[in-house]
Amino acid sequence: MISVEYTFEGESAHAANAPWRGRNALRAVELMNIGWDFRREHLRPEQRSHYVITDGGDQPNVVPSRASVWYFFRELDFENIKKNYEIGNKIAEAAAAMTDTKVTRKMIGAAAPRHFNNPIAEAVQANIERFGMPQWTEDEQTFAKAVQRLVEGKEDGLNTAVKKLEPPPARPESGSSDDIGDVSWVVPTVTFRYPANIPNLPGHNWSNAIAMATPIAHKGIVAGSKVMAMTMIDLLLRPELIQGAKAYFTDVQLKNHKVLPLLSETDQPQIHLNRETMERFRPAMRKFYYDASKYDTYLDQLDVKFPTLAKAR
Repeated sequence: MISVEYTFEGESAHAANAPWRGRNALRAVELMNIGWDFRREHLRPEQRSHYVITDGGDQPNVVPSRASVWYFFRELDFENIKKNYEIGNKIAEAAAAMTDTKVTRKMIGAAAPRHFNNPIAEAVQANIERFGMPQWTEDEQTFAKAVQRLVEGKEDGLNTAVKKLEPPPARPESGSSDDIGDVSWVVPTVTFRYPANIPNLPGHNWSNAIAMATPIAHKGIVAGSKVMAMTMIDLLLRPELIQGAKAYFTDVQLKNHKVLPLLSETDQPQIHLNRETMERFRPAMRKFYYDASKYDTYLDQLDVKFPTLAKAR
């Protein structure tokens, strides 16, 4: 994934009295978005791309002299990520030319495609199967199904059986991005989602967050931690596992894929991005910080009885 913000610079003017004196940066943003949306039909089905307008001007009666749009370009491999990024840059330049504005771009971040290590994955899977799933109570299952119902997900409840380890799909589809991908091209890497969250939720949604305060998450993190510890012991005591992981990393992963840099030497970390939001909300959040010295669980602190099954009014 490449995350980039395009900023268009134009000329302000009175939108009623002399609009012809202005050069509308917001129009450039809109034209770029229209251009990208029309181009989607002619991109690979595996791509995923999204944008939000981060600056749309000041007020309606002033021709916006500055406007910005933030894009994510996602693909399955380095070559296609960079290809889509270059298409986005070309469309941005075209939008600037159509509106007689100037465009600059700022790289927000990047994430390499994730390529995980097969021998370590098999070791983790063996430990997951050895430990098994947590024993969910009837209340926990009822709560999970209630959450699934609220967000119109399939009402399966919590997983009770361990999923099998499967090879990558023959026809992969794009999904989420994470900078763990960058780590996976430097050292043998795996991730595991065991036993994870309530299934069948939309992601980046309130429903994905609420389980973190419940016994579901407490059981899950204990189970996942034990599997991680068991795998670390395997890595320490089984030299052949280390050798196999290194061999796969060198002879399979790096042999069959070319690693392309997604960041340039001039790109800087955008550490300011959430500063304003955090300064705004942190005072209101402090009263909700968990005080482990007073309460056994976060739900006790909130005076919430688990499971809560009725939708809040």
